[in-house]
Amino acid sequence: MSFIVSVGEADFAALRREKAYYVDKTEILYELVHDTNNKVTLFTRPRRFGKTLMMSMIENFFDIRKESEELFSDLNISKHGEFCRDWMNKYPVLFVSFKDVEAETFEGAYKMLATKLADLCKEFAPVIEEASVDKDDKKIFLDLKAKKAEEDDIKSSLKTIMRMLYTIYNKPVILLIDEYDVPLASASEKNTEDNCYYSKMLDVIKGIMSTALKDNAFLKFAIVTGCLRIAKESIFTGCNNFASYSVLDEDFSAYFGFSDCEVDEMLRAADRVEKADVIKKWYDGYIFGNSYLYCPWDVINYLSALKKRKDALPKNYWKNTSHNGILLTFVKRTDFKVKGKFEVLMNGGTIRQTITDELTYDTLHSSEDNLWSVLLMTGYISKADIGEEGETVNLKIPNREIASIFEDTVVRLFKETLDTNMQKDMMEALWSGNSEKASQIISELLWRTISYNDYHEDYYHAFLAGAFVGMGYEIDSNKEKGLGRPDILLKDEDNRRAIIIETKKSNKESDMDKCCTEAIEQIVREKYAEGLYGYEQILCYGIAFYQKGAKVRKA
Repeated sequence: MSFIVSVGEADFAALRREKAYYVDKTEILYELVHDTNNKVTLFTRPRRFGKTLMMSMIENFFDIRKESEELFSDLNISKHGEFCRDWMNKYPVLFVSFKDVEAETFEGAYKMLATKLADLCKEFAPVIEEASVDKDDKKIFLDLKAKKAEEDDIKSSLKTIMRMLYTIYNKPVILLIDEYDVPLASASEKNTEDNCYYSKMLDVIKGIMSTALKDNAFLKFAIVTGCLRIAKESIFTGCNNFASYSVLDEDFSAYFGFSDCEVDEMLRAADRVEKADVIKKWYDGYIFGNSYLYCPWDVINYLSALKKRKDALPKNYWKNTSHNGILLTFVKRTDFKVKGKFEVLMNGGTIRQTITDELTYDTLHSSEDNLWSVLLMTGYISKADIGEEGETVNLKIPNREIASIFEDTVVRLFKETLDTNMQKDMMEALWSGNSEKASQIISELLWRTISYNDYHEDYYHAFLAGAFVGMGYEIDSNKEKGLGRPDILLKDEDNRRAIIIETKKSNKESDMDKCCTEAIEQIVREKYAEGLYGYEQILCYGIAFYQKGAKVRKA
């Protein structure tokens, strides 16, 4: 198969030269320059939605040091002939990414920032070191390159480099800043009153951004990307013709993420059209502005797997690419009373919530509205409808992949917050055959956690297994015993005893007794206890569930 898919490649030029598949988003170039007059444009999108590749494409188009005609010759932007003649490779471009500027301490992150700026200077060294630029600027440039610059010079570093490029090329500079808020997000997570990590990093980033973007005569225009728009810190205050486009805005909404048509075209190119429904279920479901979109990171990863194996199953490619702590923090906030809303979302429903796209990292957790807004801006939830106006919108979990992250978070929360005394009481009741007490305790545990999968049987199965594993027991789940597979086999080898459990989901509360009977009959009929030789005590239970209630019966 000639279809080439490149996972993780964010260098536009490399992607094109390797002839890897590229979803054409180049029309944004014309729209940015021809249809707007923004001095500074901020795009906020979740991670893994193609921001860095987009910025690399923009750099390759405008950068005066490159020859890019061949890279763009068969792409949409080439249809705008006059525009390409006027703009392609006609301006100096300064492209810097802050996505790796994160560490456990401010000092560590500051060193990462200094290294990032040093690498940037090394990229321009052949041009700048030989040019007739201001000697003081050249000294600062060399200090930045050697990671010896003072903090004030760090803060004004981008403007200094832009001034030098302006002198060399006699043209204003196009500035591209990717993932501008990563240093602040990291600082916020690690911040304490003692280390003042956040305030220190905010001061540095504010200095860099303000000197580069405000009243800078050497700036042609700037494009900035990130996850959140920082509001109260006033990073962007005073910028002329500043425009911000978040997941709530219609303008530019289709450029970050893949549309149905784009995914269908990719599947045809990959000869995998039969996987359209699977990809849609797992990776579609985002609504940005008025556009329905897939997460590009997931589609590319899954297509890469399908290229190797036509029967490759979908999986969660997003789980380890972003910080999931915000979910756990939110679920733990008992003062917000959001458990019911999470249950609605996790069972496929929608909630209505007030949202803002202007947030601050130091106040993310200050209100319920802020936390819902963060989940929306970072891709954990999505708008449920197109065309809504105003600050109050319907929200949903976009797809199966994100639903699995929610489920993992709930399981983790259950394990972390489970009352150990209640667990001990549950096990004592089960080992002693006290069905009534076991019913009461299991029902109480259900009330304390978030239910998902619309109370399907597998939810209750996972719920019980998690409770037993939390007590340190060895659990066999759906493994062959006798003639069939018991839902749960719990073994206490030290005391030579075991518990066999078959679970049933009741359609109504009045059916719970009947379901317990059916479960016990299944244990006996399928001879689940056979093969447990050497165990002196084997207890068998049928457990029926209805919503957040449990009924336990001993065989």
